[in-house]
Amino acid sequence: MTAFSLEPAQLAWCAELRTLAAERLSPLAEKGEPGHVNRALVAELGRLGLLERLFTSGALDLCLMRESLAYSCTEAETALALQGLGAHPVHAHGTGPQRARWLPRVADGTAVAAFALSEPGAGSDAAALALRAERDGPARWRLTGEKCWISNAPEADFYTVFARTAPDAGARGVTAFLVPADRPGLTGTGLDMLSPHPIGALHFDAVPVTAEDVLGEVDRGFRVAMGTLNLFRPSVGAFAVGMARAALDATLAHTAGRDAFGGKLKDLQAVSHQVAEMALRTEAARLMVYAAATAYDEDAPDVPQRAAMAKLLATETAQYVVDTAVQLHGARALQRGHLLEHLYREVRAPRVYEGASEVQRGIIAKELYATLCAHQEAR
Repeated sequence: MTAFSLEPAQLAWCAELRTLAAERLSPLAEKGEPGHVNRALVAELGRLGLLERLFTSGALDLCLMRESLAYSCTEAETALALQGLGAHPVHAHGTGPQRARWLPRVADGTAVAAFALSEPGAGSDAAALALRAERDGPARWRLTGEKCWISNAPEADFYTVFARTAPDAGARGVTAFLVPADRPGLTGTGLDMLSPHPIGALHFDAVPVTAEDVLGEVDRGFRVAMGTLNLFRPSVGAFAVGMARAALDATLAHTAGRDAFGGKLKDLQAVSHQVAEMALRTEAARLMVYAAATAYDEDAPDVPQRAAMAKLLATETAQYVVDTAVQLHGARALQRGHLLEHLYREVRAPRVYEGASEVQRGIIAKELYATLCAHQEAR
């Protein structure tokens, strides 16, 4: 199939990443303990130079990495993505000392990062954060409250934490802090989730932070969060495309070789049309993901809309493709250890995290009407 406007070198790099994921990363992933950070896998991503590329690549390269790794090893893809999500605010908004302390360790895989935005009462509504940052001096605060559904928690080495510094100010009263995991008063517990990734809750009991821990500006942390999500949302779509493509290829092989009703499964029109639909949706999602990433790299004005569209279409597509693949494989696809059993558990969460599908539709509509108003005012 076509691949947007990718250069031969990019296509070759994607093929190399798929091979590396299958041969070097997948064996490490299999040795990991479900629900816990796989530090050996993170370290190998660092040795391969992939983590460093999180800070030197554009959005399109990030998408190519995530799609290629997801095709062969979803655990490796997720480990890479979580390092980027947790550390990008430090890369983009951190001070010199913050960057010098943490980014080299993230890049070589010796420090694990986490992005702590969601709370028990503020998941999709990120502006409703309740974690309090209460003044404890001219340039000091105490963090009190909870975060929930935080990837890599409670085992990360540092957290990008978003807390409310101005009560009743909505999105305008949130500040981003870089909080090392060893700060007094910071504890956490793991959560038993459907997918095997490390996800937990964090508890802040008057955790001390200072002006030296602020990322960006005080009361402007919502910009840090949204800027990070605008970069990573298309690449969530790339993760989904990688899973969809893996499910599609498995289905092609299965239906071409499976005997049924005096022929091959692929000879049944009901089957072949479903496979065609799977391929159609996967390719459409890929193209939208690449377009959104390119818009980000070119600093286009419609990045929020394109990022939301890409994330929405790709994650919904992956859910459809994996589900259809399971149906065409039959009971064998639900057996523990089967690729599709694994993908079936993996594919559900991306429709929720980094903004649920319903939130993406809201963003798209908001951007469309804002564009309409701007055009009307310009007349």
